[in-house]
Amino acid sequence: MDAKIKAILIAEGSAEIDLELLARPAASTTPMRSDTSESSSTAGPGAGLSSFFFESGGTRVRLDATSDPDAHLRVRLLRPDVGVEDAEVGTAKVGIAEVGTAKVGIAEVGVANGCEDVIDATERTQSPPESISWSRESHSETGNVVIFYDGRELVRGRIEPALLHCPFQAYITMSESCVFDCTFCPVPKLAGRTKSVEEVVRMVDDASRTGNLRAISITSGIKRSPEEEVTRAVEVVKSLTKYDIPIGVSVYPTADSSLRLKEAGAVEIKYNVETMDREIFGRVCADMDLDFVLAALEDAVGVFGRNRVFANFIIGLGESDRTVREGVETLVGIGVIPILRALNPHPLRPDLMDVCPDAARPDADRLLRLAQFEREVLDAHGLRADVAETMCLPCGGCDLVVHWDV
Repeated sequence: MDAKIKAILIAEGSAEIDLELLARPAASTTPMRSDTSESSSTAGPGAGLSSFFFESGGTRVRLDATSDPDAHLRVRLLRPDVGVEDAEVGTAKVGIAEVGTAKVGIAEVGVANGCEDVIDATERTQSPPESISWSRESHSETGNVVIFYDGRELVRGRIEPALLHCPFQAYITMSESCVFDCTFCPVPKLAGRTKSVEEVVRMVDDASRTGNLRAISITSGIKRSPEEEVTRAVEVVKSLTKYDIPIGVSVYPTADSSLRLKEAGAVEIKYNVETMDREIFGRVCADMDLDFVLAALEDAVGVFGRNRVFANFIIGLGESDRTVREGVETLVGIGVIPILRALNPHPLRPDLMDVCPDAARPDADRLLRLAQFEREVLDAHGLRADVAETMCLPCGGCDLVVHWDV
């Protein structure tokens, strides 16, 4: 799976898949749900949706699982005797031989053209430092699963088991509710529960016993106040340092959150800007202060160091490419690595279209173009996304990760 194919998958965002395929015990190492490879998010714009991870050639992507018969993407099991298990594409059942085994390019599957200048990941990406190569273990390009795009084979690989929310990490949400009401995020509508420190430790302990735990990532909504969540995160981190693996934290910042979390034992931090279009920010994140978040990010670089501070940056809220490019340059200029995240419209937030009528999930061409631009800016500033040890970058399921995928 190269960058072009991954961009197509991210742009689509969901795939029709037989839930029995996700429930195969041999495919899962999930300690809390050992009978399934299905994952359900409790944080951010994807909260409440079921999803799965697909891996091919060491590259990973996360897709929402859907039963929509009209979905462009369909996931089928490859069987040596019949080709693809129940591979109904359109109105006819087809096997591998009928759709061919050639990789499908962007133009061939009807996604926007204009990506001819994007070079395959193997040509653009340097080998990651050996110390963090765990996150992209090498696997065969030919797995036991095939993804079709509108009836044509796109890529082969395998369903990859999630540990806790994602492969090889215990990625845990402390508070599953939020007093902030960002209009792209379903968490305020879900009004979930808050985990105790003891519960988080039990979850990590269960994950550790699988032998597959390589990092811990802590995130949270805001149950009552940012200050309370930071205090909760500090207590959690202190309780988890005994596992002697990297710990990353993503919360809304406070005046002293970076220093407190660093002293507690966190090695990486993520404060999300959500968007760098100030006019859009004021409409979708009215409870947040962009200038405060930017100041906190700059301060965090001084505390955690280069290549250890990140910020999610949503693509698809109606912002222009120029705004994205300027935002990337601003963030990288203060030492922050942006994570360009495709908008994932949620059924619980139809009001997003009231404040952002142009909001739409970005197409593959745009995702590739902006990821390549980010790589150029990071390279110019001597920053590398592939040295991250926790949270979104080493997982890579939701984004085109610079220095990994492009």
